[in-house]
Amino acid sequence: MGLSRGFTFKQFHIDHDRCAMKVGTDGILLGAWAPLDGVTRALDIGSGSGLIALMLAQRSDPDCEITGVEIDKEAVIQARENVLASPWSARVQMQGGAIQQHEAEPYDLIVSNPPYFGAGQPFVDPARAQARHRGALDSRDLLDACSRLLSPRGRVAMVLPTAFADEIISVLPNYDLHELCYVAVITREGKAANRVLLQLSRELNRCERGEIVIHSADGGYSNRYIQLTAPFYLKM
Repeated sequence: MGLSRGFTFKQFHIDHDRCAMKVGTDGILLGAWAPLDGVTRALDIGSGSGLIALMLAQRSDPDCEITGVEIDKEAVIQARENVLASPWSARVQMQGGAIQQHEAEPYDLIVSNPPYFGAGQPFVDPARAQARHRGALDSRDLLDACSRLLSPRGRVAMVLPTAFADEIISVLPNYDLHELCYVAVITREGKAANRVLLQLSRELNRCERGEIVIHSADGGYSNRYIQLTAPFYLKM
């Protein structure tokens, strides 16, 4: 649907006209892919419209509490409205402010679709610039928050451009975090990956590697993408 009407999923609706970052494939992939086994507390860093938090709510057990943290005030207001209109308003909350100041009990799962453009990338809209640029949340801030807020057996799940994923992986030892799963995201069959679904943990294990193709060579959605997202898309 258009921006003014938001985006309707099978079990909830997202309005995003007051959010710098709109509903997109990156967020949908992360919300559908993040691991939820045994999760009773989840944190969404840079929650925007609340999309990923609500996807987690749909997939998780009824006792799972989900917190979204977002620095943009207008986005927080709209995310709260989206949550209130959803079936899971009793266990999803949206908090305003920077993740660097967020204090809470440890989380079993931390997810993030973080800003990833360098400081030189121009945007006319200041809110969109904040949402897309790493100035407000660079890799150090993100990993510091994950290290500080993650439970001992918890998982971190992120969707990142490949170069940013490499940057994150290179500094993990400084934050007592380890690469657990690396899934290359290929927009269309035959093309190079331009995104990564990345899982981290405190435990040192062999990293699982794989790939997800969104569109097959004929332009249709791949079977794997359909399998992941069918519980959400209206016409999938």
